[in-house]
Parts: sequence; C-alpha cells; structure tokens
Amino acid sequence: MSTVRIVVFAKAPRPGLAKTRLIPARGAAGAAALAARMLAHTLHHALASGVGAVELCAAPAPADPAWAGIELPAGVVCTAQGEGDLGARMARAARRATGAGEAVVLIGTDCPALDAACLRRAAGALYETDAVIAPAADGGYALLGLRRFDPRLFEDIAWSTPTVAATTLARLHALGWSCVRLPLVHDIDEPGDLVHLPPGW
Repeated sequence: MSTVRIVVFAKAPRPGLAKTRLIPARGAAGAAALAARMLAHTLHHALASGVGAVELCAAPAPADPAWAGIELPAGVVCTAQGEGDLGARMARAARRATGAGEAVVLIGTDCPALDAACLRRAAGALYETDAVIAPAADGGYALLGLRRFDPRLFEDIAWSTPTVAATTLARLHALGWSCVRLPLVHDIDEPGDLVHLPPGW
C-alpha cells in the first residue's frame, strides 16, 4: 500500500433528493441546505486531513444538472456512484482503489464527527491493519477503511438497518482480517439525530 484515498459518497444537495428523512423537521429546502453544509464540511476535513486523494462519488453523476452551480473545493476528484444498491456502489469504489494499490476510506457526509483528525487516525491505522471501522449509534457505520478488497463485505447486507456494522464486523472476522474499531459516532439521518449537530448548524 502506497497511499490512502478518501472516497466520499454523496447525493446532490437538492430539495427532495438529499436528506429527505429530515424534511419533517427542516422542510425540503432546509434539509437540502443542511445536506450542502454537511457536504462542504466533509470535503473540507477530507482535504485537511492530508492523507491522500479525495474523491467525491456522486449521485446522480457529476455531469447531471443536479450538480450545476454547486461549488466543490479544488483538488476533489468527481466520479459517479453508478447503479446498484449501496453495497454495489461502495464495492466498485473500494475495488477500484485497492486495485490501484491504494488503501481506501469510504465515508458519507452524514457524520460531522468525522473530522480531519479522525480521518488521519483511520488512514494511519490502515498502514498496520487490514480494515478500520467507525460504528454508528444506529447500528450502521460512518466509515469503513480497507487496504484489501473482498466483495463479501458489501454483498447481501440489509443496508439502513441496525445490523450493518455487526454483519460487516462478522465478515471481517470470518475473512481473518485484522480490524481497528474507532469510537462510536452519530449519523444525522432522522429528526431525532439533529441534537448531534455542531452548535449553530
């Protein structure tokens, strides 16, 4: 492994497209505005971490009009998530990076706690271990880092359920891979999660 690539998965922050489960609390425009702030926050910290390339894996594809007028920081490479469920989309990105000799850190934009220091810790762990995971309070995970690839980590997983992290950890164990667990974090998905936003958000 020579470098670490941070791949950020995000939907275009447009009303009715991003953070739709927050619409009851924030309205469609407010939910989209929060999504835009979380995207900017995530990309800023990914770049500030200095661990390697930063890639925005976008839905819809970067050339879609949904992304028109959305400014992204210099240095961010944009790719398309493509088809399939979340597992298929993450697997493509992980296979691409590891196939190029890079370790990969997969994150979304839902977790403000994933700051530059946390990303540096995750990337640093991948020089010593096969995988790193940041479990989320809802049972999923906010970060998955890999320096090896196996499709079983992404296949037949009940995404957006409380079993995602446990299933992934069980599969890492079954593969015999070493894994570092980072502290539990909170995703911002539902109105009740808004209490975990930084002050002023």
